[in-house]
Amino acid sequence: MDLIHYPIAFIAVLGVLVVFHEFGHFVIARWSGVRVERFSVGFGRALWSRTDKHGTEFSISMIPLGGYIRMYDDRDLPVDTPRLAGAVAYMDLHPKWRIAIALGGPFANFILAIVVYWILLVVGSFNIMPVVGPADADSIAAQAGLNSSVQILAVDGKPVNGWQDIGLGLTDRLGETGVINLTVRDLASAQELQLALPINRWHEGVGEPDVIRSLGLKPTVLSVVGELVPNSPAQKGGLLPGDFITTVNDEPVHGWRDWVGQIESHPNQRIALTLYRDGIRRQLSVTPGTRVLEDGREVGSIGVYQAQMEVELGVLEALPKAVQETWDKSIMILSIIKKMITGQVSVKNLSGPISIAQVAGDSAMYSWRSFVGILAFLSVSLGVFNLLPIPILDGGHVLFNTAELITGKPVPERIQVLGVQVGLFLVGTLMVFATYNDLSRIF
Repeated sequence: MDLIHYPIAFIAVLGVLVVFHEFGHFVIARWSGVRVERFSVGFGRALWSRTDKHGTEFSISMIPLGGYIRMYDDRDLPVDTPRLAGAVAYMDLHPKWRIAIALGGPFANFILAIVVYWILLVVGSFNIMPVVGPADADSIAAQAGLNSSVQILAVDGKPVNGWQDIGLGLTDRLGETGVINLTVRDLASAQELQLALPINRWHEGVGEPDVIRSLGLKPTVLSVVGELVPNSPAQKGGLLPGDFITTVNDEPVHGWRDWVGQIESHPNQRIALTLYRDGIRRQLSVTPGTRVLEDGREVGSIGVYQAQMEVELGVLEALPKAVQETWDKSIMILSIIKKMITGQVSVKNLSGPISIAQVAGDSAMYSWRSFVGILAFLSVSLGVFNLLPIPILDGGHVLFNTAELITGKPVPERIQVLGVQVGLFLVGTLMVFATYNDLSRIF
């Protein structure tokens, strides 16, 4: 039954993205006065349609892989067919209006992303604290001095709130030479450290690189105390959020599972803890209570949760942050596209509809926050992609109409036709290659 989530999530994501994108074109087109003949979500035979008082047919079509709006254009009319009385055709518009219509779709995608990021910041989100143990020997991180358990605070100066932020920050450095700057906080000493990780043509031409582990970073869930249950043994014993547990009864604790295992094996038995708090080594003792598992076994319990990072901002404070998040994602995507063109990043990293369906389905099963976060990122990606100056994309329309604006006359039709053919070839090849990558990952 879980497999059903993937096509449903894919159709939901694509449907939202397409509706917003085409609605952006539609709104500007209506403002311009041009006659909009059709607003279609999907391609092929219409499954549902209705026509409004302006003569625009709204439809949902059979193939849910995109959408379009069709504007009245007398160039499409058969020979000797008279123009529709009173209708404003697309080519009647000033080039500035045509440019505005082309930009309306990507602009709507950016607005959608800003709104989603704003909602996530206002509602609040929780992420497992991004901590790592000592780096693998001889790794890039080890050479930079990562030899203790730390929390990662920032990548190249940009604060991170979880592993997704870290992954995106590192991905932005693919193919480059220089240093990746990590800001970390040592869990034992509580000191903030700056680590410079040297890279040289990092993963240039490599398909699907593991940007985190290839540096020697080992993501883990360490024994860092999070929220405490009120009146629990942990609270009564003096534990506080942020405490880093290192031993139980003088036995080293190697992670959260180990820590939980020690607690569960000592129901109603006093245990001695060694921990670090604000850089100071402390000793505490706690007597775990008990809880009964589903199989009837009684185990110890002290009432602590894993350390998490909560991000929650006020309504007004969240707006500039959401705009900045959308801007940063746009710049990162443009950087990756540039690196693919120059060969710094392998085109094997391209993802097609199958990968999108998989990511959407996985995120939907994880949480609604994760799902809408992926939706926002894909919306930014769609907006950026459509702004590329490739004929048949919105950026191509902007290019042709800007040329007309400068020269005072339309780009010759034969050049436009050639451009469309080249654009179809490029985009078609890109889609085929992305789908091939998807299938290669599966098989």
